[in-house]
Amino acid sequence: MTTTNTPIKTHEREIFMDALRGFAILGIFIANLGFLSHYQGSDKAGAWLLSGSDDTMSFFHHWLIEGKFYSIFSLLFGWGIALQVKRGLDKGVDALPTVKRRLLFMLLLGALHLLIWIGDIVFFYALLGFILLPFRKFSNKTLLITAVILILSPIVLYWLKMTFPVLNYPAELLNQTGDQLGEKLNRINSQATYIDFMQHGSWFDHLKNNISGFFYRYGYLFFVSRIPKVLGMFLIGYVIGRSDFYKNLVQNKKVVYWIIGLGLLIGLPANYQLAYYMSNFEDDYFGLKINGWYETIAYALGVVPLALAYVGLLMLSFQTTIGNKILLLISPVGKMAFSNYLMHSLIGNFVFLGAGLGYMGQVGPVYLTLFAILVFVFQIILSTIWLHYFQYGPIEWVWRSLTYNKRQPFRVNSNH
Repeated sequence: MTTTNTPIKTHEREIFMDALRGFAILGIFIANLGFLSHYQGSDKAGAWLLSGSDDTMSFFHHWLIEGKFYSIFSLLFGWGIALQVKRGLDKGVDALPTVKRRLLFMLLLGALHLLIWIGDIVFFYALLGFILLPFRKFSNKTLLITAVILILSPIVLYWLKMTFPVLNYPAELLNQTGDQLGEKLNRINSQATYIDFMQHGSWFDHLKNNISGFFYRYGYLFFVSRIPKVLGMFLIGYVIGRSDFYKNLVQNKKVVYWIIGLGLLIGLPANYQLAYYMSNFEDDYFGLKINGWYETIAYALGVVPLALAYVGLLMLSFQTTIGNKILLLISPVGKMAFSNYLMHSLIGNFVFLGAGLGYMGQVGPVYLTLFAILVFVFQIILSTIWLHYFQYGPIEWVWRSLTYNKRQPFRVNSNH
């Protein structure tokens, strides 16, 4: 196989980004299923619960999946915005008004998704997208240094919250607001009433409950310092997009090898430690204890290097014949990432909540992982068929039409 020094074509880059997005969507779904299914690590016996194997699989999730895939998704978000800004500059137009409209409607669609499932990241990403935009004025070097500081900052932030508990007040206030709303809207005032509600509440009850869930979600995001983590990855992605790093992959191969090597060398042992603390000291983490700080250090040092190693490995795989075929196969899922992400919430709610099939708390990580892969295979088939007839996923089409304030062409080979 010969490699030339010609830049990678725009179409190839878009397919790679879609494939990477599809890959990230699968990882995010596996990570989210623990929450969507309300699996609590119970020792209960059941057809879909395998106590020893479930613990092992849970450890592997913490080690190889936890945090890595939303980090890749964040990277792609920054990368995408950089390309939109760049495309505008190349055409001699200011892309900023369009990018802001896009973020505004992303915020709106994210708010609607929060009513379906409180674990939504779309609303959060849109909010942080507005914070990302002023950073575009800085040099790539400044952005990368800022990104490293942001990604490592939770170590200091957690220590400060341990030392000065008053600094955790925003998270506490959000959680208290969630408690008050939960009691007011659905009479939930304890863990027992919450479980009973999740098993017996109607779909409308769940919709109301997700209003209070919004406050719990943002209380959690504040507590785990998700803002600097995601913003840091946005900045790295922005640099990749702006610098044409991927377009000139042949020249940048040495850098990619370094990223993979260091990412695995640092990421695998650090994430192993993270998995150890997450499996054994989760109460300490939320109780602002010393083991929680150790967990934060392992997370800050390990998650991003391993996520970047995954991206590097996929970049190189995409250049090989077999890797290219596999990634081409999953790229339709990434092209309709928003629609597929929403589908995960709808499927999760239907399968696990009492208003649906009611498998809440009855399925462990082993079967949840198999379930995620089955759903993903279904989405590969569905997305491939869908994109044969339509140019965009349904949510993507709505989002695009709102952004440009004009009904966008929907069907393939049609302007209607």
